[in-house]
This record gives sequence, structure tokens and C-alpha cells, in this order.
Amino acid sequence: MILNVSGRTDIVAFYSKWFMNRYKEGFVDVRNPFNPKLVSRIKFENVEAILFCTKNPLPIIPYLKQITQVIIFQVTLTPYKKDIEPNVIAKDKIIEGIKEISRIIGKDNLYIRYDPIFISDKYNLDYHKKAFERMCFLLNGYVNKIIVSFLDEYKNVVNNAAILKYLKLEEFHYSEIGKSFSASAKKYNMTVQTCFEERNLVEYGFIKGECLSHEKAFQLTHKNYKDWVARKERKCKCVQMVDIGVYNSCRHFCKYCYANYDEKKVESNFLKHDSNSSLLIEKIEEDDIIKERIK
Repeated sequence: MILNVSGRTDIVAFYSKWFMNRYKEGFVDVRNPFNPKLVSRIKFENVEAILFCTKNPLPIIPYLKQITQVIIFQVTLTPYKKDIEPNVIAKDKIIEGIKEISRIIGKDNLYIRYDPIFISDKYNLDYHKKAFERMCFLLNGYVNKIIVSFLDEYKNVVNNAAILKYLKLEEFHYSEIGKSFSASAKKYNMTVQTCFEERNLVEYGFIKGECLSHEKAFQLTHKNYKDWVARKERKCKCVQMVDIGVYNSCRHFCKYCYANYDEKKVESNFLKHDSNSSLLIEKIEEDDIIKERIK
């Protein structure tokens, strides 16, 4: 089993203490988001690898050497300011954290996500070109893989359209991004890829890949995994992972977020968090049905 920690919220940034408590206890419980009374119990003895996804890796870094499973990191590093990412820490701190992770786990298991890309009058093509080039320069020698994706019109994105002020991407946008990003990545010995994007930019040197491919998963764990069922409808070929997060619980409040759509609910959920609970939000109730998940 591979854990995704997490696509539903930023566990690393806000709930690392909870995660390490669960790790030391040996298991974690996860409510089914579509059937909340059904709880999956995941024992870490059945976990071969852990994929950490975060905008702020700093809280988990002191604990990484305690984790015996294979560790993969995907750190999102975007050039947006506080109008778009109100609670994301300073980018120079994120970069220092990325470098430390690279020193601990090696750059082969470290990915940077420049994600999502949107174009506006403020965050225009030139802005992205310069930001991406500078990111590559600052991470030279510590990172060799970058994943990019483009803004999708999730509920939260539509709700924040007046703040984002995003433009509809035209072919010349894709062309300019493809040429510029490919050149910058190549200059610093990095690869750049998309993951299940309709415009994959392979004609400009991008790799058409997955967030976590079957090949990479087998290389790391020597096991085969199914396609990720949760993303089947999006024709994603990432390996099957188990997400232990909870929607509407990330306090970064990024205006483009797909996992948050109710900021009041986020604050309410955060107040229900107990770092000693087996669940990320709330606690096990008497009528919960707990089933052990082994794969």
C-alpha cells in the first residue's frame, strides 16, 4: 500500500504532530468521504511507501529519519502572493526546506509541483517565465523533476474568480510556457512534466507522466499496484494510493484550491482536530464501522 499524505489537505503543514503520533501508534483511521460512518483502518506495517504532498515541508523534516518506509515528496512551490495564497509561508523558507529534504531522501524521490498555473494581468506570461527560471536556478543541484498543471474550474475556483481574475488559456499561452519552461529546466538539468493534462506540451520537450508512475512505484517498492481508482474518471494512470486526509481542513486558504470549498467549514474542522485521535478530524464514534484496509 502507498499512502498519500495528502491530496485532500496539507497534513504536513498543519497536522505533522498528529501524523507522527499515528505513525508511532502503528495505525491511522480514515473516514470514507462519501459514507462517513465507514472507517478504514490502515496499519503502517502494510504500508510500503508514503507520498507527502505539501506547500510547507518544514514541520515534518525533523521526523523524516524516524520513518522506515520509502519516502517520496511532492512540494508545491508557486509564485503567487498573499492575495492568492494567504497563509503559505515565505517561499525562501520553502526552498530551504526542499534543499534539506533533498539532502535527507535524495533528489530522485523529490518532485516540485509548479501547480496550478493560471494567467491573469498580474500573473502574466512574463511573470511565470521569470518565476520558473528563478525557481530552477535556486534549486539547481537539489531537484531534477518538476510537475506542472493548469488551473481547473473547481467550485472554489469559480467562487474566487473575482480574486483570481484568470484568463482563458489560448494556444499561444501554452506555446510560450512550453518553450520557456523547457528551456529553463534543461539549463539546470531538470525535467518538466504534466500529469493527466489535456495539453501535455510534449512537443516542447515536456514529459507526459504521472504524479507517481507504476514504473517509479515498482522501482521503489518492488511491487505492482493498480491504477488509482479515485482518478479513473480523469484517465489518470497514477498508481493506486490511499489518501488519509479530510476535505475542508487545510488552512492555507489558497484561492484556487480543489480540496477546500467552505472556509467556515475549514475553521470548524480545525477546532475538531485532536492530535491524539486516530482520525484527522473528530474521533471514533460508537456506531462507526471500522474495517482494516490492507491494500
